[in-house]
Amino acid sequence: MLLAQALFGNPDILLLDEPTNHLDVETIGWLENFLADYENIVIVVSHDRHFLDAVCTHVADVDRAKIKIFTGNYSFWYESSQLIARQISDKNKKMEDKRKDLLDFIARFSANASKSKQATSRKKALDKLVIEDIEPSSRKYPGIIFKQQREVGNQILNLEKLEKSIDGRKIFSDVSFSVNKGDKIAFLSKDHLALSTFFDIINGDQQADSGKLEWGTTVTKAYLPDDNAAFFKSDYNLLDWLRQYVPAHVTDVDEPFLRGFLGRMLFSGDEIMKKTSVLSGGEKVRCMVSRMMLQDPNVVILDEPTNHLDLESIQSFNESMKDFKGIVLFTTHDHTFMQSVANRIIEITPAGIIDRLCSFDEYLADERVKTLRAEMYGEPVGA
Repeated sequence: MLLAQALFGNPDILLLDEPTNHLDVETIGWLENFLADYENIVIVVSHDRHFLDAVCTHVADVDRAKIKIFTGNYSFWYESSQLIARQISDKNKKMEDKRKDLLDFIARFSANASKSKQATSRKKALDKLVIEDIEPSSRKYPGIIFKQQREVGNQILNLEKLEKSIDGRKIFSDVSFSVNKGDKIAFLSKDHLALSTFFDIINGDQQADSGKLEWGTTVTKAYLPDDNAAFFKSDYNLLDWLRQYVPAHVTDVDEPFLRGFLGRMLFSGDEIMKKTSVLSGGEKVRCMVSRMMLQDPNVVILDEPTNHLDLESIQSFNESMKDFKGIVLFTTHDHTFMQSVANRIIEITPAGIIDRLCSFDEYLADERVKTLRAEMYGEPVGA
């Protein structure tokens, strides 16, 4: 309601703070098109990279207590900033190598009469070398790295006619499919309760009303639920909190070992003694990811993994799932995450599933899928 009020007031300057939060894919797409055509000024804060790419013509980069304006969308800014940092780093490395060569020559020949002129010349060249200062960025990217204890076998997950109702309302039925090696499956639904319930069921935290579910014997799962409150009921410090989730196959667990996993998720120094009761939403998600990395899983299950995370954490998580060699089963409202990770799309509806081997953008553009979706949700075609 507030978003509609802001948009249709046609203001000269439109200020939007995370406007895509809690919106479905169709509504986000509509908002992107609306703002792209909006003739007045739009100032937006968002963690949705696809949204920023679709809407923004300039990026205000707030870093090191300074604001710099860049022309272009988010992806252009990100790639350009990474390129500039690499170029400066490479240039400095070459300068350092040249500096070392000059110092070596001067040390060897400064006392040699026949080489004294050359040594003096190199001293002058050394004075002219300039190593560019690289200001440390205020941005910190977590090190999200999932390693498989063992590769998953041919038998991964089979589901047959899974069905579930809540409070007399059927949220999904006839869910039947098999997960194959190499699958990174994005799950969609117009009802997020259906997705969260489905993920809880395949993780063993809930039971389906009917149907069959079977995991392979080689599978090691790691699950990131949308609601993680159950994991933070005890008021441990972060070190003790993580210690309780060390799997049986991991031995020689000491404080440096646990600090390493927490450090990857940007908890360092005295921060590891912070109590779980005072953690922010983003900090809790980062703790959960530390817990998941400890499991050495070959199957990762993610329910809205980008919720509560900043752009740097989202970017790192995204790259991690692209590089992960195991199975990924996930749902997210982050278009870029969905498009860049998934090689298969499964939509869960009250009347069954739609299962396609394709990217997210290909799925959205498929006219046959649009017709089938309308039929399975009981909507007019084209709605």
